[in-house]
Amino acid sequence: MKLRSALSLLAAVAFVSPAQSRDLTDHEQMARDIYEKVISIRTAKGQEQVPIMVEYLVGQLKAAGFADSDIQVTDYDSAGEHTQGLMVTYRAEGEAAKKPIVLLGHMDVVDALAKDWERAPFTLTEEDGYFFGRGTTDNKYGITNLTQTFIRLKKEGWTPNRDLVLVFSGDEETGMISTRAQAEYVAENIDPEFILNSDAGGGVLAPDHSPIFYAVQGAEKTFATFELTITNPGGHSSRPRVDNAIYELADALKKIEAYKFPVRYSDLTLASFKASGAVTPGELGEAMIAFADNPKNKKAIKTLRDNPETVGTTGTTCIATMLRGGHAENALPQSATATVNCRIFPGVGAAATEAKLKEVVGNDEVQFKLMTDVTESPESQLRPDVLAAIQKSLDASGIEAPVIPYMESGGTDGMHYRTKGYDTVAISGAWSRPSDMYAHGLNERLAVDAFYGGLDHWTVILKELAGGE
Repeated sequence: MKLRSALSLLAAVAFVSPAQSRDLTDHEQMARDIYEKVISIRTAKGQEQVPIMVEYLVGQLKAAGFADSDIQVTDYDSAGEHTQGLMVTYRAEGEAAKKPIVLLGHMDVVDALAKDWERAPFTLTEEDGYFFGRGTTDNKYGITNLTQTFIRLKKEGWTPNRDLVLVFSGDEETGMISTRAQAEYVAENIDPEFILNSDAGGGVLAPDHSPIFYAVQGAEKTFATFELTITNPGGHSSRPRVDNAIYELADALKKIEAYKFPVRYSDLTLASFKASGAVTPGELGEAMIAFADNPKNKKAIKTLRDNPETVGTTGTTCIATMLRGGHAENALPQSATATVNCRIFPGVGAAATEAKLKEVVGNDEVQFKLMTDVTESPESQLRPDVLAAIQKSLDASGIEAPVIPYMESGGTDGMHYRTKGYDTVAISGAWSRPSDMYAHGLNERLAVDAFYGGLDHWTVILKELAGGE
């Protein structure tokens, strides 16, 4: 089958408008149908719709020829809610030549409220050259792409020389209960050679949509959430007290806002800045190279820390994300609580970060509570065979762009596999501009051309890594 030229799609400045016709191949239409369906399922906390999505995906995979014995659905209780995980094995014929490869994705999403969005968040909308909808990038594109690849290869009659296992979790955005359980199962029962994750990485585009580089996620920061609470006796609002819980909490948060954690770096992050700086134009690219050459360069540090795309790679960050306080409009607040989310540089640790926050706040009345089960994961090795497979995918698509490792500022399912000793790298098939990153935010989107241009990505990579007939 002839591969779509991703370069001709991605480098174009003008997008295809909804009014223009697009002739889709059978597998492109299948992928779009899957995408539309999974976007429509509100797999967010409080909705308990992950099982609906699992049922749909299982139906599609069975229709393509996967047997009941190839499919495993598992049930979990996460934060008092029912969710599920899905595992699907594409089996080697006869005795496998190599250990399996596990492929990750997560089916749940951060919730979205229709009243806040310009378009219905759980309806796939194609407009102005984009697909809009919650999960269009995080991570229902990954789920769609891996699922359509398995279906496509099965229909082609392809047989791998090693088992390939889809492992889709149901609560990556919240408790990661399904993730942890699946990681345990994978380690005990599958013991793969390595893990590939669809939930990060991918191509980076310039403002004119031309390819800059392909990013491979080889590490990620530690996710830790703290609740900071102040309690006071309270009283009548007509009799203000010196100790006001809301004001005291506000003072603490302003101190956290003003504090900058120390600059940190590793061989991976310096290599990433060096390589990405070489292909990033302007002051930002210059700062990347300068920092890679001298991580104490104050000018470079300021430029990188002023940019939301790079600040997380220079050290730990802690940011207030939620607030609640008081109980009546005519009463002094008896308590006030803030949620502070930290993304901690590898090797620092949650305990040391909490100690620093307490020092910064300087108020013993502020109570700290760690709200997350912290997982601190090591960096993964970037395997030559995986890098070669990525390069083959780029070559097949006609894309000329360097492949660059990086550390994820956010967190993914991959952390739980790294802690078990498995090299885990994220290599999404999507290409996008940094300015188009709306994951977890309003009006999440993925360029239509990027959606179709990335559909051959996993096919090329799996055929390269799993040979077969």
